[in-house]
Amino acid sequence: MDKGLTYGVNIDIANATKKEMAEVLKTDKRVLNKFGAFASIFDLNFSNYKEPVLVLKTEEPGSKQLLAAQYGSLETVAYDMINHLINDCIVMGATPLAIQDAIICSKIVKEDINKIVKSIADACEKQGCVLTGGETSEQPGVISNGTYILTSSIVGIVEKSEVIDGSDIKEGDIVLGVSSSGIHTNGYTLVRTLIKEHPQILNEVINGKSFMNTILEPHRCYYNYVKNLFGTKMIHGMAHITGGGICENLNRILPDNVNAEINLSKYNILEIFKKIKTFGNVSDKEMLRTYNLGIGFVIVTDSKHSEDVKKHISKEGISCYEIGKIVKGNKQVVTIGNLNW
Repeated sequence: MDKGLTYGVNIDIANATKKEMAEVLKTDKRVLNKFGAFASIFDLNFSNYKEPVLVLKTEEPGSKQLLAAQYGSLETVAYDMINHLINDCIVMGATPLAIQDAIICSKIVKEDINKIVKSIADACEKQGCVLTGGETSEQPGVISNGTYILTSSIVGIVEKSEVIDGSDIKEGDIVLGVSSSGIHTNGYTLVRTLIKEHPQILNEVINGKSFMNTILEPHRCYYNYVKNLFGTKMIHGMAHITGGGICENLNRILPDNVNAEINLSKYNILEIFKKIKTFGNVSDKEMLRTYNLGIGFVIVTDSKHSEDVKKHISKEGISCYEIGKIVKGNKQVVTIGNLNW
Protein backbone atom coordinates (compact mmCIF):
# COMPACT_ATOMS: atom_id res chain seq x y z
CA MET A 1 0.00 0.00 0.00
CA ASP A 2 1.06 3.61 -0.61
CA LYS A 3 2.24 5.40 2.48
CA GLY A 4 -0.45 7.68 3.83
CA LEU A 5 0.00 11.44 3.62
CA THR A 6 0.91 13.45 6.67
CA TYR A 7 0.26 17.07 7.50
CA GLY A 8 3.79 18.26 6.59
CA VAL A 9 3.96 20.74 9.45
CA ASN A 10 5.73 19.72 12.64
CA ILE A 11 3.20 20.52 15.35
CA ASP A 12 5.56 19.34 18.10
CA ILE A 13 8.18 21.94 17.11
CA ALA A 14 5.49 24.60 16.89
CA ASN A 15 4.27 23.76 20.39
CA ALA A 16 7.80 23.76 21.81
CA THR A 17 8.47 27.12 20.17
CA LYS A 18 5.32 28.62 21.63
CA LYS A 19 6.23 27.30 25.07
CA GLU A 20 9.59 29.10 24.94
CA MET A 21 7.86 32.14 23.46
CA ALA A 22 5.69 32.39 26.56
CA GLU A 23 8.81 32.50 28.73
CA VAL A 24 10.35 35.48 26.92
CA LEU A 25 7.19 37.59 26.90
CA LYS A 26 7.08 40.10 29.73
CA THR A 27 4.18 39.90 32.16
CA ASP A 28 2.03 43.03 32.31
CA LYS A 29 -0.83 43.61 34.72
CA ARG A 30 -2.91 45.09 31.90
CA VAL A 31 -3.03 41.67 30.20
CA LEU A 32 -5.68 39.70 32.07
CA ASN A 33 -5.21 36.22 30.64
CA LYS A 34 -2.26 33.92 30.13
CA PHE A 35 -0.26 33.37 26.98
CA GLY A 36 -1.77 30.65 24.78
CA ALA A 37 -5.39 31.77 24.97
CA PHE A 38 -7.35 32.13 21.72
CA ALA A 39 -7.23 35.90 22.08
CA SER A 40 -5.76 38.48 24.45
CA ILE A 41 -7.74 40.35 27.08
CA PHE A 42 -6.41 43.84 27.78
CA ASP A 43 -7.62 46.00 30.65
CA LEU A 44 -8.58 49.45 29.35
CA ASN A 45 -8.56 51.84 32.29
CA PHE A 46 -10.20 55.07 31.14
CA SER A 47 -10.20 56.75 34.57
CA ASN A 48 -7.71 59.42 33.40
CA TYR A 49 -9.65 60.25 30.24
CA LYS A 50 -12.84 62.24 29.77
CA GLU A 51 -13.28 61.26 26.10
CA PRO A 52 -10.79 58.51 25.23
CA VAL A 53 -10.07 57.90 21.55
CA LEU A 54 -8.34 54.78 20.27
CA VAL A 55 -5.66 55.06 17.57
CA LEU A 56 -5.14 51.95 15.41
CA LYS A 57 -2.45 51.04 12.88
CA THR A 58 -0.94 48.01 11.12
CA GLU A 59 2.62 47.96 9.80
CA GLU A 60 5.36 45.73 8.38
CA PRO A 61 9.09 46.38 7.88
CA GLY A 62 9.12 45.99 4.08
CA SER A 63 11.94 44.39 2.14
CA LYS A 64 14.44 45.29 4.86
CA GLN A 65 13.38 42.03 6.50
CA LEU A 66 14.83 40.14 3.53
CA LEU A 67 18.29 41.59 4.12
CA ALA A 68 17.94 41.15 7.87
CA ALA A 69 17.24 37.43 7.47
CA GLN A 70 20.04 37.06 4.91
CA TYR A 71 22.62 38.71 7.17
CA GLY A 72 21.49 37.18 10.48
CA SER A 73 19.91 40.32 11.91
CA LEU A 74 16.37 39.23 12.74
CA GLU A 75 16.51 41.03 16.09
CA THR A 76 17.05 44.45 14.51
CA VAL A 77 14.24 44.11 12.00
CA ALA A 78 11.87 43.33 14.87
CA TYR A 79 12.80 46.71 16.35
CA ASP A 80 12.29 48.28 12.92
CA MET A 81 8.75 47.01 12.73
CA ILE A 82 7.72 48.07 16.24
CA ASN A 83 9.40 51.47 16.16
CA HIS A 84 7.90 52.30 12.76
CA LEU A 85 4.48 51.20 13.99
CA ILE A 86 4.65 53.28 17.17
CA ASN A 87 5.83 56.36 15.26
CA ASP A 88 2.75 56.19 13.04
CA CYS A 89 0.58 56.04 16.15
CA ILE A 90 2.17 58.85 18.16
CA VAL A 91 1.88 61.47 15.42
CA MET A 92 -1.74 61.68 16.60
CA GLY A 93 -0.54 62.52 20.13
CA ALA A 94 -1.40 59.00 21.25
CA THR A 95 0.12 56.84 23.96
CA PRO A 96 0.90 53.32 22.65
CA LEU A 97 -0.89 50.61 24.64
CA ALA A 98 -0.78 47.14 23.09
CA ILE A 99 0.70 45.42 20.05
CA GLN A 100 -0.15 42.16 18.29
CA ASP A 101 2.31 40.58 15.88
CA ALA A 102 2.28 37.97 13.12
CA ILE A 103 5.25 35.91 11.93
CA ILE A 104 4.78 33.94 8.71
CA CYS A 105 7.42 31.48 7.53
CA SER A 106 7.96 28.32 5.49
CA LYS A 107 9.26 26.33 8.44
CA ILE A 108 9.42 27.17 12.11
CA VAL A 109 12.98 27.40 13.37
CA LYS A 110 12.55 27.68 17.11
CA GLU A 111 15.67 29.77 17.72
CA ASP A 112 14.75 32.28 15.00
CA ILE A 113 11.13 32.67 16.05
CA ASN A 114 11.93 33.18 19.71
CA LYS A 115 14.71 35.62 18.82
CA ILE A 116 12.17 37.68 16.85
CA VAL A 117 9.51 37.53 19.55
CA LYS A 118 11.93 38.50 22.31
CA SER A 119 13.07 41.50 20.29
CA ILE A 120 9.49 42.55 19.56
CA ALA A 121 8.62 42.29 23.26
CA ASP A 122 11.74 44.26 24.25
CA ALA A 123 11.00 46.97 21.66
CA CYS A 124 7.47 47.31 23.05
CA GLU A 125 8.68 47.49 26.64
CA LYS A 126 11.13 50.29 25.81
CA GLN A 127 8.17 52.42 24.66
CA GLY A 128 5.90 51.57 27.60
CA CYS A 129 3.52 49.33 25.68
CA VAL A 130 3.08 45.56 25.70
CA LEU A 131 3.13 42.72 23.21
CA THR A 132 -0.12 40.96 24.10
CA GLY A 133 0.21 38.07 21.66
CA GLY A 134 -0.12 37.33 17.99
CA GLU A 135 0.23 34.56 15.43
CA THR A 136 3.06 32.37 14.19
CA SER A 137 2.11 30.68 10.93
CA GLU A 138 4.09 27.95 9.18
CA GLN A 139 3.25 27.87 5.46
CA PRO A 140 5.47 25.46 3.47
CA GLY A 141 5.11 25.88 -0.27
CA VAL A 142 3.75 29.40 0.16
CA ILE A 143 6.78 31.10 1.74
CA SER A 144 10.31 30.27 0.58
CA ASN A 145 12.72 28.64 3.02
CA GLY A 146 14.59 31.08 5.24
CA THR A 147 12.12 33.90 4.62
CA TYR A 148 10.18 35.54 7.43
CA ILE A 149 7.27 37.87 6.80
CA LEU A 150 6.55 40.06 9.80
CA THR A 151 3.62 42.33 10.53
CA SER A 152 2.07 43.92 13.59
CA SER A 153 -0.83 46.08 14.73
CA ILE A 154 -1.07 48.63 17.53
CA VAL A 155 -3.73 50.18 19.74
CA GLY A 156 -2.97 53.61 21.19
CA ILE A 157 -5.05 56.05 23.22
CA VAL A 158 -5.44 59.83 23.35
CA GLU A 159 -7.83 62.31 24.93
CA LYS A 160 -10.20 63.49 22.21
CA SER A 161 -9.48 67.16 22.94
CA GLU A 162 -5.72 66.50 22.68
CA VAL A 163 -5.63 64.71 19.31
CA ILE A 164 -2.86 66.13 17.14
CA ASP A 165 -4.04 65.93 13.54
CA GLY A 166 -2.57 69.03 11.94
CA SER A 167 -5.78 71.07 12.12
CA ASP A 168 -4.04 73.66 14.33
CA ILE A 169 -1.29 74.29 11.77
CA LYS A 170 -1.34 77.90 10.59
CA GLU A 171 0.65 80.36 8.54
CA GLY A 172 3.83 81.40 10.35
CA ASP A 173 4.36 78.08 12.14
CA ILE A 174 7.84 76.59 12.18
CA VAL A 175 8.74 73.17 10.76
CA LEU A 176 11.32 71.28 12.82
CA GLY A 177 13.22 68.22 11.63
CA VAL A 178 14.22 65.49 14.08
CA SER A 179 17.19 63.35 13.11
CA SER A 180 16.83 59.77 11.92
CA SER A 181 19.08 56.86 12.91
CA GLY A 182 19.68 55.95 9.27
CA ILE A 183 17.62 54.57 6.41
CA HIS A 184 14.90 53.35 8.80
CA THR A 185 12.58 51.01 6.85
CA ASN A 186 12.11 52.54 3.43
CA GLY A 187 14.08 52.39 0.19
CA TYR A 188 15.52 48.90 0.59
CA THR A 189 14.50 47.73 -2.86
CA LEU A 190 16.87 50.35 -4.22
CA VAL A 191 19.54 49.28 -1.70
CA ARG A 192 19.26 45.63 -2.75
CA THR A 193 19.57 46.64 -6.41
CA LEU A 194 22.61 48.72 -5.51
CA ILE A 195 24.27 45.78 -3.75
CA LYS A 196 23.56 43.52 -6.73
CA GLU A 197 24.93 45.95 -9.32
CA HIS A 198 27.76 47.44 -7.23
CA PRO A 199 28.76 44.74 -4.69
CA GLN A 200 31.90 46.72 -3.82
CA ILE A 201 29.69 49.00 -1.74
CA LEU A 202 29.70 46.25 0.90
CA ASN A 203 33.35 47.13 1.57
CA GLU A 204 32.50 50.70 2.52
CA VAL A 205 32.95 51.82 6.14
CA ILE A 206 30.63 54.56 7.42
CA ASN A 207 31.45 56.25 10.71
CA GLY A 208 33.37 53.18 11.83
CA LYS A 209 30.65 50.70 10.87
CA SER A 210 30.34 48.40 7.89
CA PHE A 211 27.91 49.27 5.13
CA MET A 212 25.66 46.33 6.06
CA ASN A 213 25.57 47.18 9.77
CA THR A 214 24.80 50.78 8.85
CA ILE A 215 21.83 49.96 6.64
CA LEU A 216 20.50 47.47 9.21
CA GLU A 217 20.57 50.07 12.00
CA PRO A 218 17.07 49.92 13.58
CA HIS A 219 14.43 52.49 12.83
CA ARG A 220 14.43 55.18 15.54
CA CYS A 221 11.31 55.44 17.70
CA TYR A 222 10.39 59.01 18.67
CA TYR A 223 7.83 58.39 21.40
CA ASN A 224 10.12 58.90 24.40
CA TYR A 225 11.45 62.11 22.84
CA VAL A 226 8.05 63.76 22.29
CA LYS A 227 5.65 62.23 24.84
CA ASN A 228 6.19 64.95 27.44
CA LEU A 229 5.10 67.55 24.89
CA PHE A 230 1.69 65.92 24.44
CA GLY A 231 -1.13 67.93 25.97
CA THR A 232 0.91 71.15 26.05
CA LYS A 233 -0.61 72.57 22.84
CA MET A 234 2.95 73.37 21.73
CA ILE A 235 2.75 70.85 18.87
CA HIS A 236 0.42 71.68 15.99
CA GLY A 237 1.27 68.64 13.90
CA MET A 238 3.71 65.74 13.51
CA ALA A 239 4.70 63.64 10.53
CA HIS A 240 6.64 60.39 10.35
CA ILE A 241 8.92 60.57 7.28
CA THR A 242 8.73 57.20 5.54
CA GLY A 243 8.21 56.12 1.91
CA GLY A 244 7.61 59.16 -0.28
CA GLY A 245 9.98 61.30 1.77
CA ILE A 246 9.09 64.59 3.37
CA CYS A 247 6.98 65.84 0.46
CA GLU A 248 4.55 62.92 0.53
CA ASN A 249 4.29 62.59 4.30
CA LEU A 250 4.24 66.11 5.71
CA ASN A 251 1.48 67.08 3.26
CA ARG A 252 -0.83 64.51 4.90
CA ILE A 253 -1.27 66.72 7.98
CA LEU A 254 -1.47 70.14 6.31
CA PRO A 255 -4.76 72.11 6.31
CA ASP A 256 -6.13 73.01 2.87
CA ASN A 257 -5.08 76.67 3.04
CA VAL A 258 -1.35 76.35 3.76
CA ASN A 259 1.87 74.94 2.33
CA ALA A 260 4.99 73.77 4.09
CA GLU A 261 8.06 75.49 2.64
CA ILE A 262 11.10 73.27 3.29
CA ASN A 263 14.64 74.58 2.85
CA LEU A 264 16.69 71.61 1.65
CA SER A 265 19.98 73.41 2.30
CA LYS A 266 19.31 73.09 6.04
CA TYR A 267 19.32 69.27 5.96
CA ASN A 268 22.10 67.49 7.84
CA ILE A 269 22.37 64.61 5.39
CA LEU A 270 23.65 61.35 6.89
CA GLU A 271 26.71 59.72 5.31
CA ILE A 272 24.82 56.55 4.36
CA PHE A 273 22.64 58.53 1.95
CA LYS A 274 25.71 60.11 0.37
CA LYS A 275 27.10 56.63 -0.31
CA ILE A 276 23.83 55.46 -1.87
CA LYS A 277 23.63 58.54 -4.09
CA THR A 278 27.25 58.24 -5.24
CA PHE A 279 27.33 54.50 -5.95
CA GLY A 280 23.91 54.45 -7.56
CA ASN A 281 24.16 57.81 -9.34
CA VAL A 282 20.73 58.55 -7.88
CA SER A 283 19.15 61.92 -8.65
CA ASP A 284 18.34 64.38 -5.87
CA LYS A 285 14.65 64.07 -6.73
CA GLU A 286 14.73 60.29 -6.38
CA MET A 287 16.73 60.45 -3.13
CA LEU A 288 14.31 62.96 -1.61
CA ARG A 289 11.29 60.86 -2.55
CA THR A 290 12.77 57.52 -1.48
CA TYR A 291 14.64 58.32 1.75
CA ASN A 292 14.37 60.44 4.87
CA LEU A 293 17.93 61.79 4.21
CA GLY A 294 18.48 62.32 7.94
CA ILE A 295 15.10 63.73 8.97
CA GLY A 296 12.94 60.88 10.27
CA PHE A 297 10.28 62.90 12.06
CA VAL A 298 8.82 66.38 11.65
CA ILE A 299 7.20 68.61 14.24
CA VAL A 300 5.17 71.70 13.32
CA THR A 301 5.01 74.21 16.16
CA ASP A 302 4.04 77.80 16.84
CA SER A 303 6.96 80.16 16.29
CA LYS A 304 6.89 81.25 19.95
CA HIS A 305 7.36 77.64 21.08
CA SER A 306 9.85 76.43 18.47
CA GLU A 307 12.93 77.08 20.63
CA ASP A 308 11.39 75.27 23.59
CA VAL A 309 10.52 72.27 21.44
CA LYS A 310 14.02 72.18 19.93
CA LYS A 311 15.61 72.32 23.37
CA HIS A 312 13.33 69.59 24.71
CA ILE A 313 14.13 67.19 21.88
CA SER A 314 17.83 68.01 21.82
CA LYS A 315 18.28 67.45 25.56
CA GLU A 316 17.04 63.90 24.98
CA GLY A 317 20.12 63.24 22.87
CA ILE A 318 19.10 63.67 19.24
CA SER A 319 19.23 66.72 17.01
CA CYS A 320 16.19 68.83 16.26
CA TYR A 321 16.48 71.89 14.05
CA GLU A 322 14.44 74.24 11.88
CA ILE A 323 14.01 73.14 8.27
CA GLY A 324 11.10 75.27 7.10
CA LYS A 325 7.97 77.26 7.75
CA ILE A 326 4.25 77.25 7.04
CA VAL A 327 3.05 79.67 4.36
CA LYS A 328 -0.17 80.34 2.47
CA GLY A 329 -0.97 77.64 -0.05
CA ASN A 330 -3.03 74.60 -0.92
CA LYS A 331 -1.81 71.63 1.16
CA GLN A 332 1.52 71.18 -0.63
CA VAL A 333 5.10 70.67 0.51
CA VAL A 334 7.27 73.08 -1.48
CA THR A 335 11.06 72.78 -1.42
CA ILE A 336 13.55 75.60 -1.78
CA GLY A 337 17.35 75.55 -1.76
CA ASN A 338 19.51 72.55 -2.64
CA LEU A 339 20.64 69.47 -0.76
CA ASN A 340 24.25 69.82 0.40
CA TRP A 341 25.98 66.54 -0.45
